[in-house]
Amino acid sequence: MTDYTAEQIEVLDDMEAIRKRPGMYIGGVGVRGLHHLLWEIVDNSIDEALAGHCSLIKVTIHNDGSASVEDNGRGIPTEMHELGKSALEIVMTKLHAGGKFDKKAYRVSGGLHGVGLSVVNALSEWLEVWVRRNGKIFYQKYERGKPVTELKIVGETKEHGTTIRFKPDEEIFETTEFNYEIIAQRLRELAYLNKGLKIILIDERTGKHDEFYSEEGIVGYVKHLNRNKKALHDVIYISKEKNGLLIEIAIQFTNSDVENLLPFANNIHTVEGGTHVIGFKAGLTRALNEYGKKNIKKFTPLSGIDVREGLTALVSVKVPEPQFEGQTKTKLTNSEVKTSVESVVYYEMLFWLEQHPNEANKIIEKCLMSKRAREAARRARELIKKRNEIGVTLPGKLADCSSKNPDEREIFIVEGESAGGSAKQARDRRFQAILPIRGKIINVEKSGMMKALKNEEIKAIIAAIGAGIGKDFDITKARYRRVIIMTDADIDGAHIRTLLLTFFYRYMKPLIENGYLYIAQPPLYRVKKGKKTYYVYSESELGNLLKRIGNSEVQRYKGLGEMNPEQLWETTMNPNNRILNQVTIEDAIRAENLFKILMGDDVEARRRFILEHSKEVKNLDV
Repeated sequence: MTDYTAEQIEVLDDMEAIRKRPGMYIGGVGVRGLHHLLWEIVDNSIDEALAGHCSLIKVTIHNDGSASVEDNGRGIPTEMHELGKSALEIVMTKLHAGGKFDKKAYRVSGGLHGVGLSVVNALSEWLEVWVRRNGKIFYQKYERGKPVTELKIVGETKEHGTTIRFKPDEEIFETTEFNYEIIAQRLRELAYLNKGLKIILIDERTGKHDEFYSEEGIVGYVKHLNRNKKALHDVIYISKEKNGLLIEIAIQFTNSDVENLLPFANNIHTVEGGTHVIGFKAGLTRALNEYGKKNIKKFTPLSGIDVREGLTALVSVKVPEPQFEGQTKTKLTNSEVKTSVESVVYYEMLFWLEQHPNEANKIIEKCLMSKRAREAARRARELIKKRNEIGVTLPGKLADCSSKNPDEREIFIVEGESAGGSAKQARDRRFQAILPIRGKIINVEKSGMMKALKNEEIKAIIAAIGAGIGKDFDITKARYRRVIIMTDADIDGAHIRTLLLTFFYRYMKPLIENGYLYIAQPPLYRVKKGKKTYYVYSESELGNLLKRIGNSEVQRYKGLGEMNPEQLWETTMNPNNRILNQVTIEDAIRAENLFKILMGDDVEARRRFILEHSKEVKNLDV
């Protein structure tokens, strides 16, 4: 038995603690965690804007892999602190140090725990900070959280603000390459959420450059989100202060059958919702039911699901003392927020409906149609179940696994019968199921649920996953914890993958929200040099390999069917070797508009998109 004594008790300093357990502070060390570093710094600049001291933020992705954030706020204080170091060094190296605890410097802020800057510093290979304050420019450099220079004056200036440049540490992160589109999406949101604030994004790697600025604020954002949809009315804007809570909401109903609700708390995108979302949904449903009961003949009560179909809404609250689940702040938990938001939405929405009867009638009719369609779809699903129509397609299609534990089980949805046959031979039968699909599934963006339910391939997918479809989808009944799309690495495979993603996003969205949906990445090339075989997954990887090993035999895989079962297992299905790309809800939100353009009925929008982006195409299968 090993002794357990006082000698085994370790005390880590703040920087060591962060580096040892980064997931506690940034939610992980993948792409999401990497970009969370940038959000921590940007949020500090946004807090300066909320306090009325900042009008410009500039974000730059540099050629050396670093990123910088510059603002024209007040500048981080540089005076000596009572702990014997500069205030700047304290906030850069100490957890729970900052100016947001007593509400004197910031009435409302996103960073509340005083850990943001110190976490970024600890997880960076190096970090440099310049502060323009009191007529001087102050500078200090850190490496992996430790100061390597003293705070010094490096110049004079009439400007004010802070610039922080950092390089994420390769020892910590799985990838250190910033994604321009992810950053642009977040900065666009912030510009809409803070009207009058100018945000500039520059990518030195590609020369890309964007400026984000909005005079309309969140009203402009809802218009932007709905630009390819048919709106039933002008955007409804609600702005109220109640019990110290600032509530700002923009609402617009469209002819779409998809709900798009974006919640924010203190400018932070609370992707898991929270009490402000619960309050909004309850208030909106109450208002529409109240109006319908008073003004619509043969009105029947609407559920929240019926009310929100086709709705685009942005709910933004500014809370003096917000409570979030965890440091990454994905869910707001303040109980008092629900009551305030519900009350404001109910009274303001009911007042708007009574003042706009024509638009109100259109909205109510849309909600009633949604209710009728939902009930018809439910009846259709029950009919399918009774007749066992789905079941008859399964024996020849689904090769199920032997494990009965859903946490172990995974299903590969494979393009083509031949690839499906190889996959059935390659799989580990204990936990891997194979469902081959023939050809391209129906485009649900155009056809809708009723037609989708008649499609044999879609019925097979629904039955195999076993959790239902649409508003009745129950994630707890899913028979697999990993649903993996596996298609050829060509233009047809990409099209099939997009059709499947569209289907899952529209009618099985909880699969994405719960992290169950993945895309398999088969190799593009097989490279043979003597007795050694290499599998390569990208063009750049191929180039680097050939430089290293010289002339070799190179085989381009155009389809999964070109691999024998052993190769398919080793490269694409073996959990020890394979590459799986998890589909996240952030991916889905960014894809929402793209699905609508590329898969929907608006031919003109699709034509504009193709003309605008055709020059960016580098590899096109002919």
